[in-house]
Amino acid sequence: MKKFINDIDTLLDESLQGFAKAHADIIQLHTQPNIVTRSTAAPASKVVLISGGGSGHEPLHTGFVGIGMLDAACPGQIFTSPTPDQMMAAAELTENGEGVLFIVKNYAGDVMNFEIASEMIDCPFETVLIDDDVSLPKNHSTGRRGVAGTLIVEKITGAAAENGMNLSDCKILGDKVNQMTASMGVALNCCTVPALGKPTFELADDEIEMGVGIHGERGHETIKLSSASEIVEQIANAINEDLKPQKGQKALLHINGLGSTPLMELHLIYNIAAQFWEKRGIDICRSLVGNYTTSLDMTGCSITLTLLDEEMIKFWDAPVNTANLRWNC
Repeated sequence: MKKFINDIDTLLDESLQGFAKAHADIIQLHTQPNIVTRSTAAPASKVVLISGGGSGHEPLHTGFVGIGMLDAACPGQIFTSPTPDQMMAAAELTENGEGVLFIVKNYAGDVMNFEIASEMIDCPFETVLIDDDVSLPKNHSTGRRGVAGTLIVEKITGAAAENGMNLSDCKILGDKVNQMTASMGVALNCCTVPALGKPTFELADDEIEMGVGIHGERGHETIKLSSASEIVEQIANAINEDLKPQKGQKALLHINGLGSTPLMELHLIYNIAAQFWEKRGIDICRSLVGNYTTSLDMTGCSITLTLLDEEMIKFWDAPVNTANLRWNC
């Protein structure tokens, strides 16, 4: 294993310190417990958005704290859920009278710890549970995982909250975005967790893993490496079957790198995926390409499609100023 590390036990703390210094104009780091909040005061009487999860998925979630998106993020250790005391502290630091919207990826540890925290905070709250991963069936025992669609929910509901939407309506909007979003990932090579020191699973040179999550876990199928067009078609068909978009439907297409895939390849994937849906009459009117919900150094990508209405487009286009997502500000 070759990584830039001083000590595995201090890796996250040192990384967060560097992140805070690099983006001091946007975010503030609080320690013991670790919480990242926006450095500029939120508008008075604004619903607060709090998310979080294990580290190793950067820029999710800390990179999306700022104006028009998250008010706070709780970073756990690598691939480990944040603790309830982090979430409680984040709420205490940011809540200003209009309540808290927790945005939670559907992983057992995240769900459990956010539930514990929500039962102990002294303010109104709602929770949006993200389960956009169509590599798992809808009737899976623990439900579908929350993956790259998390960013879409955070951006759209973050803009709505910034523009004064109340807690109940932010919850309704977040659930709607989640329901209109589907994602699926594929890995060419697995990631290496520093504490483990080796890839969490092995693939032969002519194999890929279809349906991977973002914690270094295997997907639902190991298949032979094929052309980019064949890989995209398999993923896009699964997404299309789940969302069943109608001809003329507007959509956002998000190609997300999992950590080690060059932008040249991600844009190639975008082109193939866009053509897939355009041939079916879908209006790909918004796009996002790059590393946004990663799995450390995994080589691979995920494809996310979100079906849009005019309200969602308005809030997607609204100003945002975070470390890793910024426009119209």
